[in-house]
Amino acid sequence: MEKRKLKKLGIETSLLGFGCMRFPTLENGKINEPLAEKMMDKAIAAGVNYIDTAYPYHGGESETFVGKVLQKYPRDSYYLATKLPVWMVKSAEDVDRIFEEQLQKLRTDHVDFYLMHAMGRERWEAMQKIGCVQRLEELKAQGKIRYLGFSFHDDYAAFEEILNYRDWDFCQIQLNYMDIDEQAGLKGYRLAESKGIPMVIMEPVKGGSLASFSEDIMEVFHSARPGVSAASFALRYVASLPNVMTVLSGMSSMEQVEDNLSTFVNFAPMEEKEYQAIDRVKEIMNSRIQNGCTGCRYCMPCPFGVDIPGCFSVWNRYHMYQNYYVVNWQWEEMGRSGRQAKTCKECGKCEQVCPQHLHIREDLKKVQADLDKKEMIP
Repeated sequence: MEKRKLKKLGIETSLLGFGCMRFPTLENGKINEPLAEKMMDKAIAAGVNYIDTAYPYHGGESETFVGKVLQKYPRDSYYLATKLPVWMVKSAEDVDRIFEEQLQKLRTDHVDFYLMHAMGRERWEAMQKIGCVQRLEELKAQGKIRYLGFSFHDDYAAFEEILNYRDWDFCQIQLNYMDIDEQAGLKGYRLAESKGIPMVIMEPVKGGSLASFSEDIMEVFHSARPGVSAASFALRYVASLPNVMTVLSGMSSMEQVEDNLSTFVNFAPMEEKEYQAIDRVKEIMNSRIQNGCTGCRYCMPCPFGVDIPGCFSVWNRYHMYQNYYVVNWQWEEMGRSGRQAKTCKECGKCEQVCPQHLHIREDLKKVQADLDKKEMIP
């Protein structure tokens, strides 16, 4: 397993991190615990030592499940990351209460990497007013937090303001080859690099959108590196950046675990011909993708039952593959269960919390109109 030595922190993390946001689930929506545990075991056995979860993942069940699984491993054999749900924090007392709840769920006396979750300008201003950072620094001084950072969803200006506030131990941004100019982007990466702040990368495969492509696009990839997966290109693109300490992958199947491990065991940095292949793929994909939904699910649950990320996933894949029959089963099943876009009542709740600032209501109308055609795209 490829490791990154972090001079700032004096530790070594696996370049692949296990993201605990997209575990496989059962029909009732609960985590498929036997399978998810086998997936974590396989990754840890291969050398993954960075495990990333958060308070809201899997309806609040991810931390509990992760804490249970990790009990069989020595506490100093892995780095545990979780996040403070800042939207729930109204006072410094809330920080203490939520943090202690997380320690209990995770069955630990400390968190290695603790992040202020999904920070943006408005949340940052709110946390400054209540002294959130100062309280977290006190918890760090007590040894309950080893490394303090934040994850981020907003524009570059907001990222610059937060990053420059203090000497953060690390930070986490969304970055992939399709979104180098979105949110903090490569500019934000370079700023953190210049300050010597290690980076964790989330959404490297853009919520799965960069993991599966049509034959014409796979031919472009395979002309540069035969036999590897599309996801491997996306992961290696960000992992080849020298200031990246860990690339998070929210793995949902054993096949994904195995493919990701094959990428990071005997890791090979990107070559020039591969960057050229990605540039060509970006040209093709940019002409097809309809919106930038990453499937983060901050917009869920919808009060009226719309599966908003599911609708956008279907919509984008429909246009990417230019074939209704690639998505017909999922779309029609969503119709039977009342989760299609047409169920939207345009309340706007989703748009208030979308990290990508998507025009969700407008796009849902387009989704329904496009998918109702049930045809190949000319």
